Amino acid sequence: QVQLVESGGGLVQAGGSLRLSCAASGRTFSNVAMGWFRQPPGKEREFVATISWSGGNTYYADSVKGRFTISRDNAKNTMYLQMNSLKPEDTAVYYCAAASTRFVTREIRNYDYWGQGTQVTVSS
Repeated sequence: QVQLVESGGGLVQAGGSLRLSCAASGRTFSNVAMGWFRQPPGKEREFVATISWSGGNTYYADSVKGRFTISRDNAKNTMYLQMNSLKPEDTAVYYCAAASTRFVTREIRNYDYWGQGTQVTVSS
């Protein structure tokens, strides 16, 4: 059974940091791009960051550029999201996803597998 499992969410004060992990099982995702999305309370799911199959290319939403860093370790079948300088508006459920393409993509329709999500809450 293919699974993506997020971890590392929690409650943090504004200006703080968190590191999210996404562990994959059931198959390898080393040959496809992966991404992070988030869904703030009462809003639609939105793109956060994506990384190519090799890790050589990354792309970020403007709202997180310079504060968040996406990375992956294909040997561990795991992806990460380092989140620094967190703001209250970063509060959301964060989802990891695996794409159907090798290349970076911000389009939700290009992602085939999704995790269950992890809550990130940033207090002011």
